[in-house]
Amino acid sequence: MAPPLLTLQDIALTFGTTPLLAGAGIAVSAGDRICLVGRNGSGKSTLLRIAAGLVQADAGRRFAQPGATIRYLPQEPDFAGFATTLAYVEAGLGDSAAADRYRAAYLLEQLGLTGTEDPAQLSGGEARRTALARVLAPEPDILLLDEPTNHLDLPGIEWLEAELGRLRSGIVLISHDRRLLERISRATVWLDRGVTRVLEQGFGQFEGWRDQVLEQEETERHKLGRKIVMEEDWLRYGVTARRKRNQKRLGDLHALRKRHKEQRSAVGRVKLAAADAELSGRLVMVGEAMSKSFGGRTVVRDFSTRIIRGDRVGVVGQNGAGKTTLLNLLTGALPPDSGEVKLGTNLAQITLDQRRETLDPNETLSQALTGGTGDNVVVNGQSRHVIGYMKDFLFGPEQANTPVGVLSGGERGRLTLARAFARPSNLLVLDEPTNDLDLETLELLQERLADYAGTVLLVSHDRDFLDRVVTSVIATEGDGRWIEYAGGYSDMLAQRGVSRAAEVAPSRARAGAAPVRAQSRKMSFKDKHALETLPTRMTSLEREIARLNDIMADPDLYVRQPAVFAEATQALEAAQAGLAAAEEQWLALELRREELEGA
Repeated sequence: MAPPLLTLQDIALTFGTTPLLAGAGIAVSAGDRICLVGRNGSGKSTLLRIAAGLVQADAGRRFAQPGATIRYLPQEPDFAGFATTLAYVEAGLGDSAAADRYRAAYLLEQLGLTGTEDPAQLSGGEARRTALARVLAPEPDILLLDEPTNHLDLPGIEWLEAELGRLRSGIVLISHDRRLLERISRATVWLDRGVTRVLEQGFGQFEGWRDQVLEQEETERHKLGRKIVMEEDWLRYGVTARRKRNQKRLGDLHALRKRHKEQRSAVGRVKLAAADAELSGRLVMVGEAMSKSFGGRTVVRDFSTRIIRGDRVGVVGQNGAGKTTLLNLLTGALPPDSGEVKLGTNLAQITLDQRRETLDPNETLSQALTGGTGDNVVVNGQSRHVIGYMKDFLFGPEQANTPVGVLSGGERGRLTLARAFARPSNLLVLDEPTNDLDLETLELLQERLADYAGTVLLVSHDRDFLDRVVTSVIATEGDGRWIEYAGGYSDMLAQRGVSRAAEVAPSRARAGAAPVRAQSRKMSFKDKHALETLPTRMTSLEREIARLNDIMADPDLYVRQPAVFAEATQALEAAQAGLAAAEEQWLALELRREELEGA
């Protein structure tokens, strides 16, 4: 076995009075593939910067083999002093041969850049691609990567995965992208409570091993007669409990996907839950032949979809494909140039965009959740103590008075999610919610979305997250065309292969189906009439429900006029049932019409 090119031993570092690292270490040899994992705030990025020689530890030893080239990718690269992206990348070559100048330009081209861009004007994705080109260009002996997939689109992530697999460099990787970690890593270093533990296997085996380590610690503590009651233990061992619960949720997700697929392939088999006054209508949104263009470029072309209550729909595509535009069309925030969007009833929408909700850096964590009005936060109409709600999002009680401005990026992400989930909603629109989140926060978000009773629209480049969360995927096919696939990201890839192979002989498939479909080429007059009149009836029922809700809002009505209260209650239940039935009938007829038109 070759000697390590880079070694950290017994590294200790304290910020203020809090020890961050206390005996951490790592050894990297040529060709190593190491993923560095740990809770948000555990010191992963700091340890990587110590390895890069950018931070001096309080104690411990760092050794790098003389002549070994080391390149470090920070989360926020500094472009100061560089006129173009090519100049920035070439500066990372050092004393490399002139042939590597060509590699700098080649990498920029592969990453969709020309080399002439002004670094000060780069978007988040362009800045990340430029920084990647700089550290990859010299093909260093040691490559230290801190969240390399942040702000990359799916084609960029897949390109990076292939490029890292080709390199002979020793790689240390911090990432929230589970799929990337599973495919790249061959060893795992776990940073926990300031100390590193090493698993000589890739990330795919890490979680089971971590659970065993934590369970063994718990057993040993019980043997010593110690009770595990401190909140910090909850924060650690809660990860294991959540992971076990998520195994069941994955099973539930597969059942949801099967139901979702059946809804779109077999008219008349749709089975939806009973209406609830606090839920949205069964039909959440319908887009029909939507198109949208900007400056002569068509972003969405003739796209149709139907989204039912409880669906969790992912939207994927390269940067600039129009994912955010599609979300805005579906939610009614942006009108289509042609086609139409119909929104369901009783929608209560919460949107988290890529910039996230603005947080006041001077507020404390507790104030940010309660609005500064006390010690309680209202969640789904119920009052909860803020400390208990903080625990749901992996914050410890001691952080209640921590200013928001000193929270890490992952902690701010968790706070944003906590504020969003505290508000009543039945439609979540999430635009890149996984950016800057660590693995444990992703597990938490996955758990919350699995338990969410409403509908979710989700833009994400995280392949594993999509596979674990969504019931269908809307993917760009280029030239403004979008297609919806049942299942997760992996299911989409499989179906794309099948559908494209099927295009070879479409005429034969249609010829075989013709005798069956010839019997039902037209809708009956009764069905056509119902399809035209049901929207008016639904609107009338919505108004009646609103009127009855206004009557029921009187807190003294039951005492003053019990008969009126009883009559209004009965009428409200009837109107809600009528609306649910009308929506279901309209949806079935719309699916039938679409099927016939497609024939």
